[in-house]
Amino acid sequence: MLDTFNNASGPALREKNNAHRQWLINLALVIIIFTVSLCSATQFFAYLFHYQPSLGVSAGHIYLPWSIIIWWSHWYDYYPNEFMQAGSIGVSISAIALLVLFAIKQIKKNSVTANAYLHGSARWANKEDIERAGLLPRKNLWQKITGKQVPHEGVYVGEWEDRRGNHYYLRHNGPEHVLTYAPTRSGKGVGPVLMTLLSWPHSAFIADLKGELWAMTSGWRQQYAHNKVVRFEPASAEGSAKWNPLDSIRLDTEYEVSDVQNLATLIVDPDGKGLKDHWQKTSQSLLVGLILHVLYKRKNENALASLATVDWLLSDPEQQGSNDELWADMISYRHTQGNNHPTVGASGQDMLARDEREAGSIISSTKSYLALYRDPVVAKNTNHSDFKIQDLMNHNYAVSLYIVTQPSDKDRLRPLVRVLINMIIRLLTGKMDFANGRPKAAYKHRLLGMIDEFPSLGKLEILQESLAYVAGYGIKFHLICQDINQLKSREAGYGQDETVTSNCHVQNAYPPNRIETAEYISKLTGTTTVIKKRVTTSGSRTSALLNNVSTTLDEVQRPLLTPDECLRMKGPIKDINGMITEAGHMVAYVAGYPMIYGHQPLYFKNPTFLARAAIAAPGYSDVL
Repeated sequence: MLDTFNNASGPALREKNNAHRQWLINLALVIIIFTVSLCSATQFFAYLFHYQPSLGVSAGHIYLPWSIIIWWSHWYDYYPNEFMQAGSIGVSISAIALLVLFAIKQIKKNSVTANAYLHGSARWANKEDIERAGLLPRKNLWQKITGKQVPHEGVYVGEWEDRRGNHYYLRHNGPEHVLTYAPTRSGKGVGPVLMTLLSWPHSAFIADLKGELWAMTSGWRQQYAHNKVVRFEPASAEGSAKWNPLDSIRLDTEYEVSDVQNLATLIVDPDGKGLKDHWQKTSQSLLVGLILHVLYKRKNENALASLATVDWLLSDPEQQGSNDELWADMISYRHTQGNNHPTVGASGQDMLARDEREAGSIISSTKSYLALYRDPVVAKNTNHSDFKIQDLMNHNYAVSLYIVTQPSDKDRLRPLVRVLINMIIRLLTGKMDFANGRPKAAYKHRLLGMIDEFPSLGKLEILQESLAYVAGYGIKFHLICQDINQLKSREAGYGQDETVTSNCHVQNAYPPNRIETAEYISKLTGTTTVIKKRVTTSGSRTSALLNNVSTTLDEVQRPLLTPDECLRMKGPIKDINGMITEAGHMVAYVAGYPMIYGHQPLYFKNPTFLARAAIAAPGYSDVL
């Protein structure tokens, strides 16, 4: 006899214990049948004797089912006929019930049933699924009985409505990252972003276009979440904290050269497309030497060291068109313990040995990458630091860093913002300590990275790579993009082979504008099996009854959510001025669990968030 192949899939595979469960059900049915039979025999025997209390324990003429057995052991010799009558009643009931049970089983066995999992097993999540996914708190039995509330914290990812009309906020508090697909003006700002920043008590750094998030959340975060709130707006003449990228270089350590090389690469590659030509590569090498040179001059002579200083060295009008004095200074200067720094000296010697025209082209390219720091406002805001990157996770208080860029300055400030985010990731993911076989937290505060339209910053390779490991260092990212095309763009995004989606445990999407995003979401929901009923009839149309009627059940495959249905998801309702008045729909996906169909959360529908957003922002940034 051939073995049965184990080809169960989807939920059918999870129900592999069905045979064992069915055996238990059958056993329970048999026990119930025999209990009913005993009860019938007992009651009939008592009826023959007019329910005499002397027969045994009784309660309103209802006897224990097994009383007939006790009576039989005591009085069978006196009343054999009565016991035989009662026994016949019990046996008859047992036989009839067992025959009915057998008939039902046989009919069920011979009936043709459709396979609900034949083509796919996708379905929408229920409350138990959402609780297991960690988006709703799980209550133990005592909490369910007493109705005790369970703390529910974390990043807001949506809202879900059960069959009774009850609404629940979906929040994720695990170390994993969250990725949101939301077109412009779809309600992400007045939903998950604001609600998260008005409830997240730990540290955060926020990419804040136009400064709206600072205006609506920094007041509550400072006064009630007890955060130090830092506003870094490099193009603002007033109110901005200052931060010098060169202050984050770990000078006099084994990391100084790698830190400077990473910084120089970000400066000469503002779009993250890689160092593709000769001039970018040579400019990067020159910047490494110049930055180290000015840093050691600051250390030894207390001179000013910033990117504006580096630009000034290359553009000093006293050099009268030649930079030979600068190269000679880089070669001869005693940087460390009376010795010339080998990296600085090699950079200066390299420029001194080059042809004059080639050297001029390299200098021109380098100065073009530093043109941003000729803006006196930007130079002023980057000549020293009011905060350290390490403060984000290791200050006595949690720290909220708002990186504010106005739309008109967004493109020109992109290189500086890229430098800051790169430094945050690199400096806060150092050596990891272990205790008792587990990672040991080396930080005081968790850190949330809230970055809206992060592909617009260009390809940040460190961001894409770090998503796989920064969770272990207490850093959680909430990334937002307009659609899948923006993320996978070859020119401005991370390309078709991106790993951002692979490393985001939670993905949620608002009604998309592009079919490519709708197709991606449709595939993410999975394939389900739909049972289609087909009825075939034959006979004369004028006859009272048809001769033959046959019914066929077909299993049909379809996406749980088709691309068209995804595009037609209910969007937010807006007033005549374009302001959202009612939430639309959204879907949320947690790896390993069914897709969740929910609603967009809106902060102004909740009086608590409305009150928190009304708290005035501080007039000036905190200085650490």
